[in-house]
Amino acid sequence: MASNAATARIAGLLYLIVVATGIFSLAWVPSVIEASDDPATVVAAIREHETLFRLGIAAGYLCYTAFLILPLALYRLLAPYGRTAAALMVALAVASVPMSFGNLVHRIDILSLLGEEASLRGLSAADVNLQVMVALEHYWNGIFASKILWGLWLLPFGWLVVRSAAIPRVLGVLLMAGCFGYLIAFFGRLLVPGYSELPFIGYVSMPATLGEIGSCLWLLVMGAREREAVAH
Repeated sequence: MASNAATARIAGLLYLIVVATGIFSLAWVPSVIEASDDPATVVAAIREHETLFRLGIAAGYLCYTAFLILPLALYRLLAPYGRTAAALMVALAVASVPMSFGNLVHRIDILSLLGEEASLRGLSAADVNLQVMVALEHYWNGIFASKILWGLWLLPFGWLVVRSAAIPRVLGVLLMAGCFGYLIAFFGRLLVPGYSELPFIGYVSMPATLGEIGSCLWLLVMGAREREAVAH
């Protein structure tokens, strides 16, 4: 029981790292630096807040490293309740990590563009601004592509939570609903013109947010309840 409790709290700590660094790198840093559509303004903001921009990149790598380990801890906790589903949970989560790591290179490219490399190539200020905006667009397109896996892993994860009752089942329901929220957002943006202007889109991500933050805090603070393993 002690081992199970320790595993739950390790998973909770890893989840907290993922959530905190993800909010910092994907929400806070862009809100400070990318608040404008004007290339010159964005570049000026990156130069002014270069330390914050670099910290955002570092936080991204920390986030994805923790996300690589998190499903392994959850597998140890939840595999007795369905090893196939637990293996699928790990596979879907881990598959997103190489994409996420590679995607951060676009932000590192921006540092190169704003450093000595740009002047050595003879790029004008307008050229640099344009290439920075292109790199940012590639970065956010990569985030968009990763979201389908960020959503899919929640389905087996939520199903295992419901089946095991290791943490409250309502969190498992929210996690599974969150998977479909991610899919709706992904295919909506891909297939529906003007999707971002639809009135309901602010609610699509709520189940995933509540399910993931709730699961993180429950695992970290309360641990996981013991229950007999069931047939696969």
